[in-house]
Formats: sequence, structure tokens, C-alpha cells
Amino acid sequence: MSQSAFIAALLFDGQGGAVELDQEQVNAWQPEQGTLWVHIDYANEQGCHWLAHQSGVGELVADALLSHDTRPRVSHVNEQSLIFLRGVNLSEGASPEDMVSVRIVIDAQRIISTRRRKLLSVSDLIESLHRGEGPVNPSDFLVRLCHYLTLRIDAVAATFEDRIAQIEELVLEAEDPAGQRKALMEIRRQTIHLRRYLAPQREAMLKMMAERKAWLLADDRLYLQESTDRLMRSVEELDAVRERAVVTQEELVSQVNDQINQRMYVMSLIAALFLPLGFLTGLLGVNIGGIPGTDNPSAFLWFSAMLVVVMFIILGFFKLKRWF
Repeated sequence: MSQSAFIAALLFDGQGGAVELDQEQVNAWQPEQGTLWVHIDYANEQGCHWLAHQSGVGELVADALLSHDTRPRVSHVNEQSLIFLRGVNLSEGASPEDMVSVRIVIDAQRIISTRRRKLLSVSDLIESLHRGEGPVNPSDFLVRLCHYLTLRIDAVAATFEDRIAQIEELVLEAEDPAGQRKALMEIRRQTIHLRRYLAPQREAMLKMMAERKAWLLADDRLYLQESTDRLMRSVEELDAVRERAVVTQEELVSQVNDQINQRMYVMSLIAALFLPLGFLTGLLGVNIGGIPGTDNPSAFLWFSAMLVVVMFIILGFFKLKRWF
């Protein structure tokens, strides 16, 4: 089995840096050497084989790390903690609400994580270790990962606030109702999809703080609390955006209905204006004998003048009733 079984296999030096390990070195690793982090793509057959048969995590944990559809949660197996988290998808051409899952089994000496799609927050951790500015132990690793995940979630939530504020302004200016209605539907869909995973992730992070595992240091709990609070604010912001989208959509529907009613009102006035005129022209246009003015060459002019007078009388009546 080659090193391609792992996306990364890093041995922490305890000072913020790490050393890359190959497959043989990972298998020979001992806890006294330092914290080991193995990151695997669970679509990689070699990585899956190592996890299932050589990692020593147990069948239950291995199956959980290789599962395809997971929701954020925390559970414990002996001294190990099984943590499922999700981050917004900020890859080029991707939608942020299409969240990327990272699955972690962690204890006091070792971290094993799996993913299918690239997650920028995990890439940040790997790069920080290469720079010598990364986590020094499993507790620090988890706190930093939650921090990176939450920062990006918070940034995405802020973009939704900007988008809904812009749409609200356009709706008040009555510009492009059809386009704004489509944009509102998209925002509601995205916020609902995001909240579907962020709400259980908030509960998972709260559970991590409540259950005092030996490997999670007391000082790091405070940083985890900050990330949890930030995530809770992001969830609240998404809820507020969704509610604002509902109110804005109601206002948009009201504007459209007002426009329809106004047009119908104008059409009704026009119909009311020409109804008596049409009646008179129809009455005098019947093809039977005895129609007055048939022998008078000025009859048409007199009839046209009468129609104009009737029209002004009707308009005066509309004005008197304040119908326009």
C-alpha cells in the first residue's frame, strides 16, 4: 500500500509544526512519539482498506467514518470521540449551502479524519502545520478546526444579509418584480438548506463542551465556546434572513396584486365610459326603418357631438365620485 492511501499523515512536533509520515511510519507509530493525524479520502480504496483493517479504530468507528450521508453529531466509544462536522462549500463553482462533511475520531494521542470533497478549513490546518503555526495536540486541533469552519459559515451568513438587504431595497423601488421573486426563492432555499446542518452542528459543539473528555483541555473549552457562540449567531442570522425573505416576498406579492388591481380598475373605468356610448351607437346602428336622422345630412355631426357630451357627463360623474 502506498502513501496515496492518505491525503495527509502528520506527526505533530508539539510546537505548531509537523512531520510527514509515509504508510510504513504510520503503521509503526507509537503514542509516545507525539500526536498523529491521518487524513483520508474515503473514496480512496487504499485509504478505506487501511482504515478498516490497519487503523485499529474498530469496525463500528470505521463504518461511521466511511458512511456517505452524515449529519453533524458527537458520540463516544470508550476513550475515543467520534465527531461529524460540516463546512460551507467555497470551492470554485460550488454552492455554499452544499455543505462538505468531515468525520473525525479523536483521542488523546491520535486523530483520524475522513472526507469526500475538499474542505478549505482542513486545508488551512494542514498548511498551518507546514508553516509551524498549527495545532500542538488533539484538543488544539479540534478547537482550530471548529474556528475555521465557523469563520467561513459566519462569512456566508453575512453575504445572505447583504443579498436580502439589496433585494429589500429593489422591492421598495418596485424594480423587476419577477427577478426579485426568483432571487427571494433562491435565498429561502439556500438558508433552509444551510440551517438543516448548522442547527445540529451547534448542538454537537455544545455537547463537546458539556461532556468533559480528558483530551479536551480546559483552556480550549473557552475557545470552543467562542466558536459555538459565533455559530449560534450565524444560525440566528440565517433565521432572520429567512424571515426577512418571507416578509419581502409578501410585500412583493402585495405590490404585484396592487398593480393588477390598478390595471383592472383602469379597464373597468374605460368599460364604464364606453358602455353607454356603445349602447347609443348600437341602438342607432340597427338596420331597420324609422331610425331618426337618416334623411338629414347633418345628423352624424349632431350624433357625434351628443356622444362627446355624454362622455364628458360620464367623466364628470366619475370625478364627482372620486373614482379617479
